[in-house]
Amino acid sequence: MSLEQRLVQVFKSSKKDEMYLYVAKEAGLAEVPEELMSRFGEGISVMLLMLNKEKQLARTTGEKVLTAIEEQGFYLQLPPAKDDSMLDLYKTPTEAIY
Repeated sequence: MSLEQRLVQVFKSSKKDEMYLYVAKEAGLAEVPEELMSRFGEGISVMLLMLNKEKQLARTTGEKVLTAIEEQGFYLQLPPAKDDSMLDLYKTPTEAIY
């Protein structure tokens, strides 16, 4: 299949929330390095999609995913960075004003 369009399978990590691997359907997880798979854990299939380079995904683009699959055999989506400043809102005690 060409870089223009490809059937992509998405796996979620069994070890880390919001970590996903995108791979070509025909290759599956076979091209993902063993070291990465040991950190990723068991890949749990969550989605199968026909992806083209114009497709906009939640945290990336179809073009980035397809290019990574073509060049290295997979695309790894890491969890979003936690914003520590938002956590401060929950740590700061609040006072009730009556």
